[in-house]
Amino acid sequence: MVWRGGQGWYGRMLAAAVGVTAVAAATSVWTAQAGPVERPGARAGAPAPSSSAAGTHSQGPAGVPVSAVIAHASDLGARGVNITIDDGPDPVWTPRVLQVLRDNGVKATFCMVGTQAQAHPDLVKAVVAAGHRLCDHTVSHDTTMDKKPEAYQSQQILDAERMITKASGGVRPMYYRAPGGAFTPFSRQLAASHGMRPLGWNVDSKDFERPGTNAVVATVQHEIANGPTVLFHDAGGDRSQTVAALREVLPWLKQQGYSFGFPVR
Repeated sequence: MVWRGGQGWYGRMLAAAVGVTAVAAATSVWTAQAGPVERPGARAGAPAPSSSAAGTHSQGPAGVPVSAVIAHASDLGARGVNITIDDGPDPVWTPRVLQVLRDNGVKATFCMVGTQAQAHPDLVKAVVAAGHRLCDHTVSHDTTMDKKPEAYQSQQILDAERMITKASGGVRPMYYRAPGGAFTPFSRQLAASHGMRPLGWNVDSKDFERPGTNAVVATVQHEIANGPTVLFHDAGGDRSQTVAALREVLPWLKQQGYSFGFPVR
């Protein structure tokens, strides 16, 4: 697996995807709405507006309609915060992140890479047992998959879904987050048709770049007004700064009157 660090690793968030697409020769049409703009040096965009346009929901396997529009909002409303943890599970850092979350009584959404989940099923089960939610983060974390054929996108999303579900003991991912924000209209619709809401973010903590614990904390504190969904990592390298930052950020958010929820479905 190749992990990309540095300034540009998560800097390439999809600026907008507005249009219509036909999927698998179906006649239904859906609207793809813009996610947050993620460019080096740019502020994360505000949550995308919700859409009531016909066709923006797909029927998931459980019979509950799942929107194909990228989610940013919290199920707890304006004072809710969604903590999301990407790229694991990792045998060193995921247990430490879980402990910090446990100590603060916080539930999070873990966006798991399929090969990582397959290699560490005990950690996937631990995440589920602690009451956190699962998110499909593809098989191999290819940040260029938006430029790949639809067959490749499908393989990356659906194989990861199967890997995570098997590793968890049967608990399916509730969300899909494209690596680096590399969503396409096709991938959004495909994920939604499998009951996984596409998941964006509003605040990139920049923890992947390891700028120092204080810098990670300051980024979250300064940017939380942009929206509720905050991006952290539990894999892809040394995540000691992430663990330390979470120890500071979670109590601080509580002090500001925020509660911790999950992304809307």
